[in-house]
Amino acid sequence: MKQWLTEFEQHHGLDRLTQRSRQCVITSFTILLLLVIYRGFLIQDEELDWRPVLAFVLPLILFLPSIIGQRARGHAWLAFVSLLYVIQGVMLAALPGQTGHGILEALVSLLLFASCMAYARFRSRQQRQAGH
Repeated sequence: MKQWLTEFEQHHGLDRLTQRSRQCVITSFTILLLLVIYRGFLIQDEELDWRPVLAFVLPLILFLPSIIGQRARGHAWLAFVSLLYVIQGVMLAALPGQTGHGILEALVSLLLFASCMAYARFRSRQQRQAGH
């Protein structure tokens, strides 16, 4: 597997792979953030309360400095946190009337996981090459 990944990086170019995985991270992160905000507002009653929205959004917002700063380690941690949203999406999909939203959240979270892991790998390899 390691040899295949090394050949893949050499064939496609490390800079290009890093840029594409970063674009995928930003896109999936934004979509997941919007889905979570929407769900936070859906579970509210008549009055506007920000606490449910903050409870869903805060774990994602904490990783904004890592995304903006293009830190590989922060992306790796975001990948693990995104797995919590996968579980949450699967559980939401089991609720009546929430199937579509839950499946969408789970799929976007899986995309975020994969793109974060790819970015963390490619960016760390890119930095290692620049250091030599």
